[in-house]
Amino acid sequence: MEIKIGIKHVARELTLETACTADEVEKAVSKALADKSVFTIDDENGRRIIIPISHLAYLELGQENARKVGFGAF
Repeated sequence: MEIKIGIKHVARELTLETACTADEVEKAVSKALADKSVFTIDDENGRRIIIPISHLAYLELGQENARKVGFGAF
């Protein structure tokens, strides 16, 4: 699934692909908000993204099973 993350006071958004479902991402954000801690997510390339929840501006969740086009379709 593609996720776009907006961070306060940063002009560009982060875009990443993850194997997590929309429900898993929503639960992670809700837990971070309740704990006033950090939002953590792993992308498909094995990178871990950690954002202090106080700096999170928005999250845009894409389709969970987006159709691949071109050479990525194989």
